[in-house]
Amino acid sequence: MKSRLNRAIASTGYCSRRKADELIAAGKVSVNGKIVRDFNIEIDANKDELKIEGKRFSVKRLDYILLYKPRGTVTTCQDEYDRETVLDLLPPELRHVRPVGRLDRDSEGLLILTNDGDLAQKLTHPSHELFKRYQITVLGAIQSHALEQLAQGIQLEDGVTLPADVKLLKKSGEKSTFEISIREGRNRQLRRMCAQVGYPVEHLVRVAIGALQLRQMLPGEWRHLTFEEIGRLGSAK
Repeated sequence: MKSRLNRAIASTGYCSRRKADELIAAGKVSVNGKIVRDFNIEIDANKDELKIEGKRFSVKRLDYILLYKPRGTVTTCQDEYDRETVLDLLPPELRHVRPVGRLDRDSEGLLILTNDGDLAQKLTHPSHELFKRYQITVLGAIQSHALEQLAQGIQLEDGVTLPADVKLLKKSGEKSTFEISIREGRNRQLRRMCAQVGYPVEHLVRVAIGALQLRQMLPGEWRHLTFEEIGRLGSAK
């Protein structure tokens, strides 16, 4: 698979993409023995020889995985209690990727895994405003004022949550289901928000991250992201 020169340099672990651009401009990067100053050039990790400041480096293949994390699986690479992790759901040749963000053990849904450190950092940085949508079932017939509170922001022990988009899907005497879109990622945030307004969570599924959606996937299934999807994530605010 081909990738832009600055991304290929970053994938070696030598430096960030921004620093890679500086090295390219300074004429300190060569491809197949020739100095390259073209920022738009793409190189093939399996064929091209890359040297940075005179040292040869191997370009890592960048993989981007969309996984439907099932309930009961932990979002980590290794677990001290020997519980099933999200990496256990992937074939051995893909276990070099790392989860972007987290879903707690009792939650399920869409999870991105990649070895593209630049993209992972962008998606998890506090300044990044990529909305994540969840479908939540709580115990009890949730009242409109509780939904309004969730939308406006809830005072938690680590501060007030940011405004959210909330939509009621169905309600009965015993349970209620609604969708909520947030742009934060605090630990067990949605469960704490729901508990704060008096409705404990029974079931929580992340159904979308930005334009990415679970669609017809089943728990435990995974697929590679398309180039278009990767591009959207990389260009999202």
